[in-house]
Amino acid sequence: MTSVSPAAPARASASLRTHRAPPAQQSRCVLPRPSAAALLALLLLPLLSAAQAGGIAVGAPRSGQLDAGHALRLEVEVPAGHVVQGSFDGDGAALDLLDASGRHLRRLVAAGSSPQGFTWQVRPGQQLQVRAAADGPGSDYRVQLDRALAPDRSAAGAAAPLPDSPRLRALARTLRDGGDTEAFWRERAAQGTPLTEPLEGGDWLVTFLWRGAGTRSVRLFGSPSGNHDPLARLGDSDVWWASFRMPDSARLSYRLAPDVPQVAGSALDQRRMILATAQRDPLNPRVFPARADAALDVFQGFSVLELPGAPPQPWSAPRAGAGLGPAQRHMLASRILGNQRPVWLYRPVQGPARALLVLFDAHAYREDVPAARIVAHLAADGLIPPTAVLLVANPSPAARAAELPPNPRFARFLDEELMPWAQAQGLALPPEATVIAGSSYGGLAAAYAGLVLPQRFGRVLSLSGSFWWAPPGETPGWMMRAWSRAPVRPVRFYLDAGRYERARGGLDGILETNRHLADVLRARGYPVVQREHATGHDYLHWQGALACGLVALLHPGTQAPPLAACPDTDP
Repeated sequence: MTSVSPAAPARASASLRTHRAPPAQQSRCVLPRPSAAALLALLLLPLLSAAQAGGIAVGAPRSGQLDAGHALRLEVEVPAGHVVQGSFDGDGAALDLLDASGRHLRRLVAAGSSPQGFTWQVRPGQQLQVRAAADGPGSDYRVQLDRALAPDRSAAGAAAPLPDSPRLRALARTLRDGGDTEAFWRERAAQGTPLTEPLEGGDWLVTFLWRGAGTRSVRLFGSPSGNHDPLARLGDSDVWWASFRMPDSARLSYRLAPDVPQVAGSALDQRRMILATAQRDPLNPRVFPARADAALDVFQGFSVLELPGAPPQPWSAPRAGAGLGPAQRHMLASRILGNQRPVWLYRPVQGPARALLVLFDAHAYREDVPAARIVAHLAADGLIPPTAVLLVANPSPAARAAELPPNPRFARFLDEELMPWAQAQGLALPPEATVIAGSSYGGLAAAYAGLVLPQRFGRVLSLSGSFWWAPPGETPGWMMRAWSRAPVRPVRFYLDAGRYERARGGLDGILETNRHLADVLRARGYPVVQREHATGHDYLHWQGALACGLVALLHPGTQAPPLAACPDTDP
C-alpha cells in the first residue's frame, strides 16, 4: 500500500454514515433557495476573524483553544491528488475545507458532531479552517491527518449495460437519431430525481441519475444492494444511471459520488474513498437531516427517496404545544472506563417521568434524529407514558468501537455509574419502564445490556443491531448463543432491520442475524416484536422505527394499537 503514513485510519462515522450537524427539524425538507445576499454572507463567513496558524501534515496533529467566534486556518501539507483520512475533535467548533483563496469548499465536520472522521481528495493550495461557534464559550480542538493515500491511475471503468428504464430507452433512441439530452434534463429538473417508473405487481423501477459530460465514473452511496454500485453511462452522453426494482414501501437516504479517487491501498481503503466525493443529488430537493447548514454545500446531509407506500413518520416533524423540557447536558466521568462522555437528559414537561429511554449514539439522536421530540409527541398522543430521554455519547469513534460491542466493563459503567446518576436526577424507574436502545453497534449494546442487566433494563429496542458480531477467534452468532444459554429473564424485545442489509461476500448480514436472534428469543419464550422494511442501514428509517419500537414496548394498554406508521412488516 502506498501511503504517507501507516497509521490506522480514522473510523468514518457509523458504517460510513454518521455525519452530523445541528438538530434535525423534520424527516425531510425542501430547502428554500437562499437569497443572493444571504448566500454571499454564508460563503464569506469563513473569511472573517480567521488567523493563519501554519500548516498541518500527516501524523502531526494540531490542537489548541479558540475563543467564541474565532477561527484559524491550517495549510494542508499533503501532495495534490492524495486522499486524506483524518479526525477532528472540537465539540463547539466546525472544521471546513477552503480553497487557496479562502473560499468555502465543504464542511468536513459540523459543530456539535465531533469527534468524527473525514475524508477528501487534496487539491493545490487547500486549507483547513477551525471555527468556534459564535454563541458558545469557545472550544478546545484537535485536528489530525491520519493518512494520505496516493492515487492509482490504473483503475478501469465498467462496461455499460442497456437500461431497463423505458424513459432511458427512449432517450437512447433520441441520441441515436442525432438528438441531445437537453429536454431530458429539463424534464428531470422539473420532476426531480430519482426517476421512478411503475412496474407490474406494485413495484417501482427507481433510476438514480447524474449529469456529467466530463465525469469519468459515478457511484451510489446508500444503494439498495448494500454495495457502492457504479452508475453506467448512456452511450457517450452526459447521462449516468443505475436502476433498481424496489417495493412501493421503500425509503432510503443516499448520495452520489462522482470520480471517486482510486488509491493504491487495500480493498477497505478503496471502499472508504467514496467519502471523498459523496454528495447530495443535485436534482433532488428533499434532504435528510433537515438542518441549517444544508445550504452551505452539497456535502451536507443526504438526498431522500420515499416511494408512495413508505410508512409515514408523523412524530418527527415539529409540532406546536408538545415537547420535552430543555436538555440537561452533563459530562459524566467514568472510573471504570477511565474516560468521560457527555450525556443529555430530557424530562417530560407534563409531569414526572413514568418511563425512561436510554439511547446510545447521542450526537446522531440529537442532531439528525430528533429523539426527544419523537418521544414527546408519542406521549402527547397517548401512545406512551410521559418518558424521559437519556442520550449517551461515546468519547471517540475508537471508544465506540470498543464499548458498544459486548463489553463487561461498559456494562459495569451502565450499572454502577450511568444509572445511579440517572437515579440521582429523580429517575428511579423499574426495569419494565426502562428501555435501552440503539442502532447498529448501539442495538448490539442494547441487547447485551438486557442480557447482563435485566434488573436495570427490561425493554430492549434494537435498530439494525450488529448481531453478526463475535469476539476475535469465535464464530459468528455470539449474541444468539448467549441468549440461548442464559436463564430466561423478564425482558421484552423490539428488533428492526432493513431488507437491504442482507449478507454479502460470505459474511453474515444484519437482516439474517436479526431474524436468527428473534427465532432464538421466541424459542426461549421471550416476547419479541420483529419488523423488516424496504430500507438499509439508515437514520432516515430509524427515526420512524424508534417511534414504533417505543409504542410496542411502552404503550400503556395491554396491546399497542395498529398504526399506519408502524405496519407489521413492509409488503
